[in-house]
Amino acid sequence: MGRAQIGEFEELVLLTVGVLYDDAYAVSIAAELEKQSGRSVAVSAVHKSLYRLEEKGMLNSRLGDPESKRGGKRKRLFNITPYGKKALDESIDLRAKLRGQIPDLAFRFNS
Repeated sequence: MGRAQIGEFEELVLLTVGVLYDDAYAVSIAAELEKQSGRSVAVSAVHKSLYRLEEKGMLNSRLGDPESKRGGKRKRLFNITPYGKKALDESIDLRAKLRGQIPDLAFRFNS
Protein backbone atom coordinates (compact mmCIF):
# COMPACT_ATOMS: atom_id res chain seq x y z
CA MET A 1 0.00 0.00 0.00
CA GLY A 2 1.20 3.50 -0.84
CA ARG A 3 0.80 6.76 0.97
CA ALA A 4 -2.30 6.68 3.13
CA GLN A 5 -4.85 9.31 2.11
CA ILE A 6 -7.46 10.44 4.62
CA GLY A 7 -9.64 13.51 4.99
CA GLU A 8 -10.02 15.60 8.13
CA PHE A 9 -13.20 13.89 9.34
CA GLU A 10 -11.73 10.45 8.66
CA GLU A 11 -8.66 11.47 10.67
CA LEU A 12 -10.88 12.53 13.57
CA VAL A 13 -12.80 9.25 13.40
CA LEU A 14 -9.55 7.23 13.39
CA LEU A 15 -8.22 9.20 16.36
CA THR A 16 -11.47 8.68 18.25
CA VAL A 17 -11.44 4.93 17.57
CA GLY A 18 -8.03 4.92 19.22
CA VAL A 19 -9.24 7.00 22.17
CA LEU A 20 -12.21 4.68 22.78
CA TYR A 21 -10.07 1.60 22.12
CA ASP A 22 -12.26 -1.37 23.07
CA ASP A 23 -15.57 0.54 23.06
CA ALA A 24 -15.40 2.18 19.63
CA TYR A 25 -18.74 1.85 17.84
CA ALA A 26 -20.59 4.45 15.78
CA VAL A 27 -22.70 5.99 18.57
CA SER A 28 -19.84 6.17 21.09
CA ILE A 29 -17.54 7.63 18.43
CA ALA A 30 -20.06 10.33 17.50
CA ALA A 31 -20.62 11.19 21.18
CA GLU A 32 -16.88 11.39 21.91
CA LEU A 33 -16.27 13.52 18.82
CA GLU A 34 -19.02 15.92 19.90
CA LYS A 35 -17.56 16.09 23.40
CA GLN A 36 -13.99 16.66 22.20
CA SER A 37 -14.73 19.05 19.32
CA GLY A 38 -17.75 20.92 20.61
CA ARG A 39 -19.49 20.49 17.28
CA SER A 40 -22.46 18.40 16.23
CA VAL A 41 -21.64 15.02 14.69
CA ALA A 42 -24.19 12.89 12.84
CA VAL A 43 -24.02 9.17 13.59
CA SER A 44 -24.74 8.52 9.90
CA ALA A 45 -21.59 10.49 8.93
CA VAL A 46 -19.58 8.41 11.42
CA HIS A 47 -21.04 5.18 9.97
CA LYS A 48 -20.11 6.23 6.45
CA SER A 49 -16.58 7.14 7.53
CA LEU A 50 -16.12 3.90 9.50
CA TYR A 51 -17.07 1.72 6.56
CA ARG A 52 -14.94 3.78 4.15
CA LEU A 53 -11.94 3.48 6.50
CA GLU A 54 -12.56 -0.24 6.82
CA GLU A 55 -12.63 -0.57 3.01
CA LYS A 56 -9.30 1.29 2.85
CA GLY A 57 -7.83 -1.21 5.34
CA MET A 58 -7.36 1.35 8.13
CA LEU A 59 -9.91 -0.20 10.48
CA ASN A 60 -11.07 -3.70 11.39
CA SER A 61 -14.44 -4.45 12.89
CA ARG A 62 -16.03 -7.23 14.86
CA LEU A 63 -19.41 -7.84 16.41
CA GLY A 64 -19.56 -7.49 20.18
CA ASP A 65 -21.63 -9.67 22.48
CA PRO A 66 -25.43 -9.36 22.36
CA GLU A 67 -26.74 -6.93 24.97
CA SER A 68 -30.12 -7.26 26.64
CA LYS A 69 -30.43 -3.47 26.96
CA ARG A 70 -30.15 -3.34 23.15
CA GLY A 71 -32.79 -6.03 22.65
CA GLY A 72 -30.17 -8.69 22.01
CA LYS A 73 -28.47 -6.64 19.32
CA ARG A 74 -24.71 -6.63 18.99
CA LYS A 75 -22.53 -3.55 18.49
CA ARG A 76 -20.06 -3.41 15.62
CA LEU A 77 -16.78 -2.50 17.34
CA PHE A 78 -13.85 -0.97 15.45
CA ASN A 79 -10.11 -0.95 15.99
CA ILE A 80 -7.18 0.64 14.15
CA THR A 81 -5.03 -1.50 11.86
CA PRO A 82 -1.29 -0.97 11.30
CA TYR A 83 -2.18 0.80 8.03
CA GLY A 84 -4.58 3.06 9.94
CA LYS A 85 -1.78 3.96 12.35
CA LYS A 86 0.45 4.71 9.38
CA ALA A 87 -2.22 7.02 7.96
CA LEU A 88 -2.49 8.87 11.28
CA ASP A 89 1.28 9.16 11.63
CA GLU A 90 1.64 10.53 8.09
CA SER A 91 -1.17 13.03 8.61
CA ILE A 92 0.24 14.26 11.92
CA ASP A 93 3.76 14.48 10.45
CA LEU A 94 2.55 16.48 7.45
CA ARG A 95 0.65 18.94 9.65
CA ALA A 96 3.69 19.40 11.90
CA LYS A 97 5.99 19.84 8.88
CA LEU A 98 3.75 22.49 7.34
CA ARG A 99 3.22 24.25 10.66
CA GLY A 100 6.97 24.34 11.22
CA GLN A 101 7.47 26.07 7.86
CA ILE A 102 5.23 29.03 8.69
CA PRO A 103 7.48 31.99 9.46
CA ASP A 104 6.85 33.82 12.74
CA LEU A 105 6.20 36.92 10.66
CA ALA A 106 3.03 35.29 9.32
CA PHE A 107 1.60 35.38 12.85
CA ARG A 108 2.22 39.07 13.49
CA PHE A 109 -1.17 40.67 13.29
CA ASN A 110 -1.99 44.35 13.25
CA SER A 111 -4.62 45.19 15.83
